[in-house]
Amino acid sequence: MEFVWPIRVYYEDTDAGGVVFYANYLRFMERARTEWLRSFGFEQDALMEDPGIVFAVRRTEVDYLMPARFNELLSVRSRVVELGGASLTFEQQIARDSDQQLLCKGVIKVACLNNSTMRPARIPADMRNQFMTTD
Repeated sequence: MEFVWPIRVYYEDTDAGGVVFYANYLRFMERARTEWLRSFGFEQDALMEDPGIVFAVRRTEVDYLMPARFNELLSVRSRVVELGGASLTFEQQIARDSDQQLLCKGVIKVACLNNSTMRPARIPADMRNQFMTTD
């Protein structure tokens, strides 16, 4: 299942050339993954307390294809391509809404960690079940 999250480019997202600074695409992807998790009813601050887990980016692979500019509307498309015992791998794409031009794409691996030890932890069964029912 694909999850789509809208983003508007603000002035603060741009560099001196008037285009989105490359690292901000990672921020846009992060926000989309957070909203994806929220769409299942999981809030990250609550997960830190019970069951005591956090999700942290372990690996990124990003291709920058075309620039986005101030005030453009973008869509971040996210889908899980691999659900491991203690990890999720997402494919994410950012496109401009006005012409559907693909601007950026990436593969992001996120690890589930124990909030106290910062060691890998299994994704809780209730979460896994919800993630798997969306395929």
